[in-house]
Formats: sequence, structure tokens, C-alpha cells
Amino acid sequence: MRAIVYSQTGSSDVLREIDTQIPEPGEGEVRVRVTVSGVNPTDWKSRAGGGPAPTRFPDQVPNQDGAGVVDAVGPHVEHLAPGDRVWMLLAAFDRPSGTAQEYTVVPAHLVAPLPEGVSFDVGASLGVPALTAHRALTVHDGGPSRLAPGALVGRTVLVAGGAGAVGHAAIQLARWAGATVVTTVSSDVKADLAIAAGAHSVVNYREQDAAAEIRTVAPDGVDIVVEVSPARNAELNSAVLANQGSVAVYATDGGTQMSLDIRTHFALNIRYQFLLLYTMGTDAITAAVEDVTAALRDGALPVGRDSGLPITRFALDQTAAAHDAVEGGLVGKALIDVATS
Repeated sequence: MRAIVYSQTGSSDVLREIDTQIPEPGEGEVRVRVTVSGVNPTDWKSRAGGGPAPTRFPDQVPNQDGAGVVDAVGPHVEHLAPGDRVWMLLAAFDRPSGTAQEYTVVPAHLVAPLPEGVSFDVGASLGVPALTAHRALTVHDGGPSRLAPGALVGRTVLVAGGAGAVGHAAIQLARWAGATVVTTVSSDVKADLAIAAGAHSVVNYREQDAAAEIRTVAPDGVDIVVEVSPARNAELNSAVLANQGSVAVYATDGGTQMSLDIRTHFALNIRYQFLLLYTMGTDAITAAVEDVTAALRDGALPVGRDSGLPITRFALDQTAAAHDAVEGGLVGKALIDVATS
């Protein structure tokens, strides 16, 4: 089978194509014939490392997320069977078998059914962004701990960077759960994408008084902030948060150090929750996979320009170009077409 691998970290030049054996699933594992592989910032960052260095495995296949068809199952796998259409996540986490190859083996709990009528493009766009967004929306003091229609009714959610992949998923999941959704963006083009994703209100922070605009929509304050840039947005968040509001931080865009006014946060009982998908625990991942799959069944997570997440396609032998595009700030989602037939 065809596979893209790298044997040492570095620029995208370390990626190469090889012909290798189709892997066999072990106990509790599933083999998937990959149709589409999704590229996230974490994929190029893992490949780049801190500079040239040997990888943990002789040949590391990149990319955490993807979608395809179950080809074989190992012992003690009961919820999946050959022929099932599925989406998967964290395929390359602490394992050599990412999704930039024709067949990949993944632990069964990281593979979920793709509901009828949901495309492989949608499935490959979930994974890291959707589970991160789910976690950000379920760490608020007082809940909810799970998402479903009505779970966020009466809550106002502020999504920082609503045109990004996590921001897009957060808007869609929050809307599905009944929240009022406000988002900040940096351009009119991104504003259009955030509106297409389902945001009730969009604020261009470069051209508007963001705090005043958000307070117009949420005069009592924002309950949950899904935060991509905590250092840059600390002052804005303190100006718009409601009493007992939460800031869920999933990235460090804009700097790794931030300053907070302690008295303001004391007075409002503010909670900062930092989150990382890879270490948030099996229970949280399982809950998120179940809720995201339910949202899929309800048609709540479409992708494409008309849904706020433009797709840029690459062939498998263009995986390096896909990584470079994401590293360069591609707006939307980079997808790699793996299956040739």
C-alpha cells in the first residue's frame, strides 16, 4: 500500500512516499481503508518538532484525523464491522499509523460510525477540531458536561476566531446545543464564514469596539469563551464575561504569557480552564465522540464554503503541500484524497 512517512522531524521535505505492507489489527483495534485524511496544525507541528531529530518510530505516518471504511477488526471489537463507514481521530498519537496512507490501524474507541448521508469530507474534518470544541463547551462551572439539543439554552458563547477549524466546530456545536453564539474575526471574509457556520453575531475586532459590540448582544455578559488567543484577548474577556463565566483555552496564538487583573476576576468568579485533547482522558474523549456523532445524525456539522469551512483538496503525494498550506495559515480545511477508487 501507499503511505506517506517521515523518519526524522523537520520541514515538510522530510515527508516521503513508500510502498509498505497492509497492517493487521490487533486486539481492540480496527483497520480502516482511508478515503480522506484531514490535516490539522498539530500534524505539521508534530512533524516539524523542535528541529531535525529522529522520530520515535522508524517510519511515522502523519495526520491524526480521517474517514473511510472499516476493512477488518481485531478481537473484542463489537461496535464496528467490515464495511462500516467511519470517522476517526488521534490515529497518530503515540502510534506510527496516521491517516496519510491507504490503510491505517486505530484503537476501536477512536473510531466512530459515520451516519448515513454524512460525507467522508465531514468525517475527516472532525477529530481534533470537533473534540476540542466539545471540551471547551463542557467545562463551564455548573455544566453541562454533555452536549445535546437544549443543553446550552440560555447561555451565551463567545468563540474567538470563528473562522478557524476549532472555532467553526464550536459555533456549530454551540448552536446545535441551543446557545446564543457571538464570534470575533479579523476580516469581512472571515465574518462571512462565521455567519455561514451559524454564529448569531460577528464582531470584527480590527474595525469595531469588540467589547461594546459583544455587550450589545450579551448585556449580562458571556458565559463561555472558547479561546484561541488567551494572551491577546485577556482584557477583552474580562470586559465581557458574566459572573461565574468560564474561559476555555485550547491554543496559544498571540503569545504564551498573559496578564490578568486579579480583582476583576475575583469579583466575577471567573474560571480559566486550559485543555489539551491528547491528555484530557478517555472518559472525556468517549463522551465527546458520542455527542459529536449525535450532532452528525442531526446534520449539525456540515463543511464546505457554504457552511463556513472552505475545503482545499490535495492528493496523497501532495501531503507535504497540504502541511505547508496549513502552516501558512490556510483558511478552512485541508483534506487529502487518499483512496484512488
